[in-house]
Amino acid sequence: MKNALSLFLAGWFFSTVNAQPTARFEAQVIDNQISIGYGLALGDVDGDRKPDILLADKTDIVWYKNPVNPGDPWQRFVMARNLTPQDNVCIAARDLDGDGRVEVAVGAGWDPGETNDTTKSGAVFYLIRPQDPTQRWEPVRLHHEVTTHRMRWAKVGTNQYQLIVVPLHGRGNKNGEGRGVRVYGYEFPKNAQRASVRKPWKLHLVDSSLHMTHNFEIWEDGPQTRLLLGGREGGRVLAWQNNRWQFSGAEVGPGVGMGEVRRGTVGGKSFVAAVSPMHGNQLVVLREDSPKQVLYEKLAQGHALVCGDFLKTGRAQIAVGWRMANADKKFGVRLWAPDATGQNWTESPLDDRIPMACEDLQAADLDGDGRLDLVAAGRATLNLLVYWNRTE
Repeated sequence: MKNALSLFLAGWFFSTVNAQPTARFEAQVIDNQISIGYGLALGDVDGDRKPDILLADKTDIVWYKNPVNPGDPWQRFVMARNLTPQDNVCIAARDLDGDGRVEVAVGAGWDPGETNDTTKSGAVFYLIRPQDPTQRWEPVRLHHEVTTHRMRWAKVGTNQYQLIVVPLHGRGNKNGEGRGVRVYGYEFPKNAQRASVRKPWKLHLVDSSLHMTHNFEIWEDGPQTRLLLGGREGGRVLAWQNNRWQFSGAEVGPGVGMGEVRRGTVGGKSFVAAVSPMHGNQLVVLREDSPKQVLYEKLAQGHALVCGDFLKTGRAQIAVGWRMANADKKFGVRLWAPDATGQNWTESPLDDRIPMACEDLQAADLDGDGRLDLVAAGRATLNLLVYWNRTE
């Protein structure tokens, strides 16, 4: 077990830097009329080599075009609408064929209370790109389990990809008990054309051992792809080996309920950041060689998490968001930065001038200045913000 966990936590090396710059971010409203903002993805939709914003909203799947001139409005385009009678819930975007434009899949049919009837809960669609990406995309319905909740593309070999789809519950579950959640990898068709993507995709069972899952992390280390699945029972690490998903033997925070999970590195060692428990009040850091470290206990329905080197210190920081006002009547997004040892963390707010009841959070360098920016979708605040990284 320990060797497997060491393998999981063996990350790429970042040199440590003692100086800690002061985080400075500037918020910009991209849209102040969204419906919920369930899920975000970032990627180049139109092939102009600039990351765009994709959003799974209540009834609409939309993308926002990164403007040519900084400060200009981000144009909004509807990709698909009313895919199911229930809400949309998640989205995945990644360039899979090397043409510089993302392929897109979405999850819908959101009904977390229905765990028996697949006609009333859950849906997975691949969206076929039109010649003009500002027009409607053609949805292709794929296999689904009940309570489809999260999805991401994963590279599992040379020019081989899978869409990893994580439901919230297993079939027939009640109060998080019953059958294990069946997490599948959907094999993206080779030389994908309209005809091939319309056919049933080959499914690979990733895991079915947990009984209530929420989110997951993927990292691709050379030829090996690993996946950390987080849920009410803790974290479980899977690896793509010998053309199938296998349990690596590593568990992260067993018994520590977690919703959002992300992986970062400091001082050449990896850590896992998590919101604990699911929709919980704690931001925690989990390492192999030390007890659980609680960084913050004032989240109210913590629901968004990103790890990245926003401050360019050579070590990862944690951005966390929550979607309800806490005891201090505050919500929003906060950044936590470690020192060179990774034991001491400093909190920084990210431009609280605009309210942000954060439902999802993603990071990318949106303006090409070499610094990671943040994109946040607000549930109760019904807004979509970019936090521009102005740190010097």
